[in-house]
Amino acid sequence: MKNFLILFIFILIAKPNLMAQLPLGYQGKPYKGDFYPGGPQLIPGRLELAFYDEGGEGVAYHDSDATNNGSILNRSEGHCRPGIDERICFFREDEGVDISYTKDWADFNHPNKVDPKVNQLYIGWQEDGEWTNYTIDIRASGRYKIITVYGNRDNSATLWLNGQLTAKLRLGEDTGNWHYWDQATVAEVDFHHAGIQLLTLKYNQGANLAYLDFVLIQAFKDQ
Repeated sequence: MKNFLILFIFILIAKPNLMAQLPLGYQGKPYKGDFYPGGPQLIPGRLELAFYDEGGEGVAYHDSDATNNGSILNRSEGHCRPGIDERICFFREDEGVDISYTKDWADFNHPNKVDPKVNQLYIGWQEDGEWTNYTIDIRASGRYKIITVYGNRDNSATLWLNGQLTAKLRLGEDTGNWHYWDQATVAEVDFHHAGIQLLTLKYNQGANLAYLDFVLIQAFKDQ
């Protein structure tokens, strides 16, 4: 028994990333489907917010109603644009998170400070207290800056790692419209351990959010 405890302590010291894991009992799974082959999203890299975990209401996400308001809108005349793949127009249509995509006449018929990608999926129709979960694979421990493309105004969003508050996101200036887009560095965050972990984005009314780019700015040693 003594030898086992010594070995266990040695593992914790030598390989702390082995302790980085999903919270016990978490039932969500990484998204796999249209436009994404599956598996945890990688950090450093881009976290596509529409690719939240599978598992449904109360597990992978919480939304104030059970309908995907983006898909409902895109069923209206003129919203699923000519030539656009219907899998984009009605992305995850049967789930509660509200998702739409950037369109020619709504998002690109005016100057943006920073243009999002054409047909970029984003989470909109946000309400206070809503959230989405993401299984992530942190490939390198360290300090990261977080960059996003957003529309409208700050919504006091936060990031939680394995259930612990890890960053408060602060969007830049108010763009004045849900479909006027800008880019901002919204936070810095420390990830002390590499490995598979659970990231939760908690958001409120105020913004359309497309993705979070995690850019490594300082690697941590011996992690």
